[in-house]
Amino acid sequence: MGLQVKKSIRALLVGAIMFAMVIGVFPAQQQQVKAASDAVINLSTKYQEIQGYGGMNHPSWAGDLTASQRETAFGNSTNQLGFSVLRIFIDSDSNNWYKEVATAKAAVAKGAIVFATPWNPPSNLCETFNHNGDTKAKRLRHDKYAQYANHLNNFVNYMKNNGVNLYAISMANEPDYGHDWTWWTSSEIVTFLKYYAGSINCRLIAPESFSYNKNIMEPILNDSQALANVDIMGTHLYGTQYKNFAWPLFQQKGAGKQLWMTEVYYPNSDANSADRWPEALGVSEHIHNAMINNMQTYVWWYIRRSYSPMKEDGTISKRGYCMAQYSKFIRRGYRRVAATANPNNGVYVSAYTGDGKAVIVAINKGSSSISQKFTVNGQSISSVDRYRTSSNENLAKTSNLALTDNGFWSYMPANSVSTFVCNLKTNSTTATTSLPNGWYCIKNPASGKYLQVTGNVGAAGQNVEAGYKTNALGQKWYLRKLDNGYFTLSSALGNFMLDVSGAGTTDNTNIGIFHAYSGDAQQFKLKTTSKAGQYGIMTKVTNQKSGLHLRVSDNTNVVQNAYWEATNQVWQFEKTN
Repeated sequence: MGLQVKKSIRALLVGAIMFAMVIGVFPAQQQQVKAASDAVINLSTKYQEIQGYGGMNHPSWAGDLTASQRETAFGNSTNQLGFSVLRIFIDSDSNNWYKEVATAKAAVAKGAIVFATPWNPPSNLCETFNHNGDTKAKRLRHDKYAQYANHLNNFVNYMKNNGVNLYAISMANEPDYGHDWTWWTSSEIVTFLKYYAGSINCRLIAPESFSYNKNIMEPILNDSQALANVDIMGTHLYGTQYKNFAWPLFQQKGAGKQLWMTEVYYPNSDANSADRWPEALGVSEHIHNAMINNMQTYVWWYIRRSYSPMKEDGTISKRGYCMAQYSKFIRRGYRRVAATANPNNGVYVSAYTGDGKAVIVAINKGSSSISQKFTVNGQSISSVDRYRTSSNENLAKTSNLALTDNGFWSYMPANSVSTFVCNLKTNSTTATTSLPNGWYCIKNPASGKYLQVTGNVGAAGQNVEAGYKTNALGQKWYLRKLDNGYFTLSSALGNFMLDVSGAGTTDNTNIGIFHAYSGDAQQFKLKTTSKAGQYGIMTKVTNQKSGLHLRVSDNTNVVQNAYWEATNQVWQFEKTN
C-alpha cells in the first residue's frame, strides 16, 4: 500500500461499488415511513467474538501519530474513536524498528491489541525472478525460509523488550499483489507455514490477501499441517463485492482460528474525501457486511489521512464517526448475536452483546426516514441510549428511549447510522457484571499485596504470588468475560493466563500462569462479599467451591483453597493501563 499506481488499480476495482453509491447521492424529498418488518435480535444465538476496530500507523510512510492523536484514536471518551486494534509496520531494516514503539505503547496503555505486518523480507533474503514478464519481481529465496522466520521472531522480541507484547504477527502483506513488494504463491505460503512457521513465538496471521482471494488462502485450510501453525486468517477487502464476503470453507475447516479484516479504505482514497456525505455512510455499511460474514476485526489503512477516520489536523472525520458507531460501543470480547440483517429496504442491522449490554447498529441508507421497531429476545432490557451520525449529527446521544414489549421504536433519518446501547437486566448476585473487560491490578486488601507473576517473568508454569505494588507488567491482568459467566485473566507479560496448575481440584493446588487457551483451569468467577467492591475469585475446576487463597504461612504464595470469605481470600480490582 502507499504507491500511486496501486491507488489507480484499486480505484478501478471499487468502481462498480462506487457506481452503486452515486445513485444515493441525490435523494428525493424525504418522507417518513413506518417499517413493515421488525428488526429482531436474539441474544441466545451467538456468533464470532469481536477483537475490535482500528487502523494502521505507519511512521515511515505517513508520519507518526502525535501524542494527542494517539489519545483521539485509542481513547474512548468524548471526541475519541475508541479504537482497540493497532496495525504496525515491520520494516525489512531492523534499524528502523524504533519508529513503531511510541504509538504502539500508547495504544497498549489504552487497552488496544497490536499486530504487525511485513511488506518485504530483509534484502539479503530476497531474489528477483520473472513474474508474468516482470523480470524485477521479488520473492523470498526458498533456502532462506528459516532465516525469515527468525527475522519475524526478532521483531516480536524487539517490541516485547520495548514494552509491547504483540497480539499477533503476519507472515506477509498482500502476497497476491507483489508489484511493489514481495510475491508469494499459494504453494510457497503452504511450505513456509508447514515447515517454518511453528518456530514463530507469537500468534501468526496467514498472508493477508489484497482482495480476499480465496484461491491463495484456501490451500492453507486444505493442508492440516500448515493450518496447525496459523492462528488467524487475515485479508484485505479492496474491490471485494459483498456477495463474496462469505467464506464457506473457513466455516467448515477453520474451527479454532480467527478471521480478521486487516486493511482497507472504502469507498476510495480521494484527497479530502473523508467528510463527503452520504458517501461516508458507506463505511458503516462496509463494516456491517464484514461483521455479518464473521470477521472479527475491521482495520482501516492509515488512521490519519485526508480520506481516513482521522483527518490530517487530528480531528475525526465523517468516515471516522461512521467507524466509531461500532468501535466505541462494541468492545473486545463482545460477541455478535443473531439479528434481522435487512428488515426493510435500505435498512441494515447487526447486534452484539458483552459487559451486560446488547449493542445494536442500524443503518438507514434509504432516501426516506423510517420508524423502525427493534425487538430483543433472550434477556430483558432495562434502558436504551441511542447514538446517531447523520448529515448534521456526529454520535448525537439520546438517552432513555421509551421501551415497549422488551423492545423499542426509533426514528432513523435518511442516510444515517444509529447505535443502540441496551442495558440488560441481570441477576444482582452475578458479580462479574460489575467489572467490564479491561486491565486491572488485583489487590488483597488485608495484606496490601497484589497478585503478581514471580520474578516478573513471562513463562509457562511460572508461579503466581502476592507482592507490594510496583506497577510491573507482572502485576497487570486483563479481565475478559466469557459467555458462560466466567472470565479469564491474561498476563501483561505475554500470551499467558492465570491458571490452576494441572487443573487440580484439591486444596493447596498452586496458582501460576500458563499458555493462554481459556480452558477450565483458566476460568474464574467473582463471588460478592460483605464489603462492596471486594470479591472472592472462584475457580471453575472446583465448580466455584474453591478460590484464590493467599497462603497464611508465608503471606506470599497464592494457591487454590476451599472458600469461606477469609480475609486472605478476598480481592479487589483496581483499573490500570
